[in-house]
Amino acid sequence: MIVSLLIFLGLLLLGMPVVFAIGIAGFVFFLLTPGLQPVMPVQLALSETQNFALLAIPTFILAGNLMNEAGVTRRLVQFATLLTGHLAGGLGQVSVLASTLMGGVSGSAIADANMQARVLGPEMQKRGYTPGFIAALQGFTGLLAVMIPPSIALILYGSIGQVSIGRLFAGGIGVGLLLALVFMLVVAFLAKKRQYPRERASRAPTREIASAFLASFWALIFPLILLVTLRGGVFVPSEVGAAACVYALILGSVVYRELGKAGLVRALKQSVADIGMVSFLIACSALIGYAMKWEMWPQKLGQFLVGLQLETTLVVLAVLLALLVLGTVLDSTVMIILTTPILVPAMKALGVDLVHFGVLMALTCAIGLLTPPVGLSMYAVCSIMRCSVAEYLREGWPLLVAVLATILAALLFPPLVTTLPDLLFHR
Repeated sequence: MIVSLLIFLGLLLLGMPVVFAIGIAGFVFFLLTPGLQPVMPVQLALSETQNFALLAIPTFILAGNLMNEAGVTRRLVQFATLLTGHLAGGLGQVSVLASTLMGGVSGSAIADANMQARVLGPEMQKRGYTPGFIAALQGFTGLLAVMIPPSIALILYGSIGQVSIGRLFAGGIGVGLLLALVFMLVVAFLAKKRQYPRERASRAPTREIASAFLASFWALIFPLILLVTLRGGVFVPSEVGAAACVYALILGSVVYRELGKAGLVRALKQSVADIGMVSFLIACSALIGYAMKWEMWPQKLGQFLVGLQLETTLVVLAVLLALLVLGTVLDSTVMIILTTPILVPAMKALGVDLVHFGVLMALTCAIGLLTPPVGLSMYAVCSIMRCSVAEYLREGWPLLVAVLATILAALLFPPLVTTLPDLLFHR
């Protein structure tokens, strides 16, 4: 296993895409381990993608792309503008609220950050916001999509770790709302300091807000529908994703009537690309996952952590710090796929609530999307706003502190995560 890890790190340093580095390193393990047949990697890669629980991922990706083409984004931004445009740093506050609402549509931090940067970035720049601040704000508010259901990260964790996805969805809501509130406080503080303008002189009339709410009503209740159908046993996670696709088609073609043939084709093309990337990662990661199980890494890690005889909270904090460091060199999806099979048994041995840990783990891993040298969201928003990474980092550190403070608060006060799942779902 050590040889495989060295090969994996060496290939990464040479600049090879991480998915190929994982696949090659995993295949080498099978070649070097007596008793394992060379045909097993192919069988494992294929069987891993046939996991029924993982069917929720492609269906939710397709549903998100369909809803974006259906005019949902524009309606949610309009609604967010009416609610928060009068606050200090108007468009910045709109960006935070829109990301909170859009999290229930996209399920992807990268998709949300890209969308928001393209939609709100140019207007924010006209109002005096610096490109670096805009890029950082759109990137970090994209993390809300990791917490607000349907979150692809939580689906991956729940499917691989065999943890209730419904409970994970419910657990992410509390942390997501807290994170949104903290972001709004940071934006308000910076807006007053830098004199960023308000979008409106006063609160919007109730009639306008009600009209915008009705216009975006069917998109706003999407996360609620997910939780209700999961709680009521109407659908399992893989089925509710398919139902979400039907819901998005009806929303775009019947209710809003904005999803035409061209939009449908764009949504399908984007979905194929997104699904292909995730599926290839899952398939190649199955090799490393099997290697870790073969060498009993989960059991060894569990025994090691229990043997430390430390307070459970300190152990979880140490694991989260390790994930934070690992996120600087690995994509968040890869991290969840690779580390969940190891960490879930270890946390179970310590008596840690797996829903609580899963929510913290998903958010911590996602921070790596916004930190160098492998931050995919960071590079995307910097490219859209045409700013340097140095400017992005200089403007974004208050938002990073806000995310870390939120994770720490959720770690020290578990009811932030566990209250809603306990109310909605039986253990």
